[in-house]
Amino acid sequence: MSKTTEMLKNYKPYNEQERKDIEIFLKAEEIFGDILTRENEICHLTASSFVINKTHTKVLCIFHNIYNSWGWVGGHADGDDDMLYVAKKETREETSLSHFKLLGDSPISVESLPVKSHIRKNKYVSSHLHFNVTYLFEADENDTIKILEDENSNIGWLKFDELIEKCDEPYMIPVYEKIIEKIKKFY
Repeated sequence: MSKTTEMLKNYKPYNEQERKDIEIFLKAEEIFGDILTRENEICHLTASSFVINKTHTKVLCIFHNIYNSWGWVGGHADGDDDMLYVAKKETREETSLSHFKLLGDSPISVESLPVKSHIRKNKYVSSHLHFNVTYLFEADENDTIKILEDENSNIGWLKFDELIEKCDEPYMIPVYEKIIEKIKKFY
């Protein structure tokens, strides 16, 4: 059993969306075997980070060039079976943050996300699904942050309601609202 599969089987879904998405993740792994790499062009694993400030009122966001929208940081598993490691790696790469700490002992959210077709590095990428695992981190909003220019064109700390207002991906808003609800309830 993979580390991710074991984690998902032990994860307590917060709502029906998470319960159903975990069920689909597990079925996809049974059907396709490899969901850890982009070689599976139908669906594959990703990890995201919801990095909040120390007062838990803002989230560190980037402006994604592919999605043309503000959102969290994250990326592909690319063969790694440790989603927490992937989330930390992507946070460092996409924000230049070096000091941030994990809040909680499991993911804050699990979701299946649609990805529209797009051009990446001059190649066409067909529509597909990201099976995403999101971790909650805390960082000092005064620490140095920097844009990862080939992927993002802006970076900054947004108040929770600003993220909802600036997000131009309608399917992401319920995910962000769920995470914010959980932060307010448990942190």
